[in-house]
Amino acid sequence: MTGCEKGARLFVGELTRAIECPVSIELLNYAAHDGSRQFAELPQTVLWYDMRDHLRKLPGAVITNFLCDGVTEAWIDFTYRVHSFTVNDQFGAYWFFVDDPKCSDEILTEIVGHCENLLAK
Repeated sequence: MTGCEKGARLFVGELTRAIECPVSIELLNYAAHDGSRQFAELPQTVLWYDMRDHLRKLPGAVITNFLCDGVTEAWIDFTYRVHSFTVNDQFGAYWFFVDDPKCSDEILTEIVGHCENLLAK
């Protein structure tokens, strides 16, 4: 699945999960200098600690590190389905990165859909 329609179901092994997507998810494919891939940019409608706490609610996600400068931005590192991710907030948006640029769109779509549910509120 490369995007999600409102009320779409994502299939994860034996698990089927319904997620609510306000709009179809369009993934980005920007290569970063470190070899990672920026796969999404979402508006920052909540503070970073709300995003961190929401990512913890994604079944299987584990927060591995976070860093905040106390003024303008934060970095949240987590693992999900054997991949490493980073979310950075700056310039009024959350930027989502995956270490492995070949990570499947299915996994990336799950993360973006999960976060859109928080940010659309």
